[in-house]
Amino acid sequence: MKKKIILINFLMSLMVLSAMLFQTVHSYEHVYKQLTEKPCNHEYNAHQKQITHTHAVENHCPICHFAFSTFIPNSFHVLSFQKVIIAIAPAFSCKTIASAFFKGSLFALRAPPALF
Repeated sequence: MKKKIILINFLMSLMVLSAMLFQTVHSYEHVYKQLTEKPCNHEYNAHQKQITHTHAVENHCPICHFAFSTFIPNSFHVLSFQKVIIAIAPAFSCKTIASAFFKGSLFALRAPPALF
């Protein structure tokens, strides 16, 4: 079982290495094509316009633009938290009655009595 995993790892690394090597060799093919092209000398006349002469340049090469990437998209979802304020009227009310009359002393208190 371990030999099988080692063989699979070796083959996968060999595949990645060959893909990168093929891309490098292919870039040398573009350089060779540019060096072997014949130069084109244009002769322009002041009284004559050339509209039929064009050069075809290959700008998009899928082999040269190949790149390794992940399969996970890089889209981030933004969550915005908003504070929701709901006004609720109180269901009950409590009234306290304060008397102005001091009914005695409480020894647990250390401050003078408060009158409401």
